[in-house]
Amino acid sequence: MQYDPIKRSLGSVFNRTPFLRKIFYRLLDLLLLRTWHVHKELKLWNNSIKGKVSILDAGSGFGQYSYYMSQKIKSASILAVDVKDEQVADCNKFFKQIGVSNVEFKVADLTQFRNNNAFDLILSVDVMEHILEDVEVFKNFSASLKKNGMVLISTPSDQGGSDIHDDDDTSFIEEHVRNGYNIKEIEDKLRSAGFNRIDARYSYGTPGKIAWKLSMKYPIQLLGVSKIFFIIIPFYYLITYPFSFILNYIDTHSSHPTGTGLIVKAWKE
Repeated sequence: MQYDPIKRSLGSVFNRTPFLRKIFYRLLDLLLLRTWHVHKELKLWNNSIKGKVSILDAGSGFGQYSYYMSQKIKSASILAVDVKDEQVADCNKFFKQIGVSNVEFKVADLTQFRNNNAFDLILSVDVMEHILEDVEVFKNFSASLKKNGMVLISTPSDQGGSDIHDDDDTSFIEEHVRNGYNIKEIEDKLRSAGFNRIDARYSYGTPGKIAWKLSMKYPIQLLGVSKIFFIIIPFYYLITYPFSFILNYIDTHSSHPTGTGLIVKAWKE
């Protein structure tokens, strides 16, 4: 499925006013299980730091994580980069409209972007599955971090993370260049890039997989069929979201022997 046209359609609806954009961010926070996991890790990191910090949002997309960090980590100076010119321009316009001054968006290719010893934290959410030259990106992350800096990565695993369950399946999201990472594979690649300490765990365990289908897969498939389903989606969520909320909570607060997602933290020491 081509996911980008659906994202553009959603963006055109919620970009009409800053108020609608904030509602869109809040909906993403509630619906996306990966956001629950990322917010949990960001809170832990924020509790461990003191003073002013510099953050790179590597692959910022709609800007929802930069917005969250700008509100929750007041001491942060945030550089958000994305390869898509239109998204960068759109985010700069929105953040200027709402008066957020500690975030700047720039166009950058992560395979080439490097700012030596500049950041305390690098956030990469749903990015690495789109980039073939992943080791080059990890090397750039390592070079761009300060000593004791951390990179936080959310990406699909090879346990069905792109909805791949056998050799005949194709990725649910066609823009993916890989179907997911094996934990050892991503750990080895990060070590080769210069990271000394790595903590990788599964997300999207059994509760999360059910929640993802209810809150994301089925609605996206409906919207991919026809835009008329934009009218039906709110009623769909009224019925299904209470179940998804409970499942998201369980998944975020449990450990999983396997799962379709990975949350990876790596430190430059």
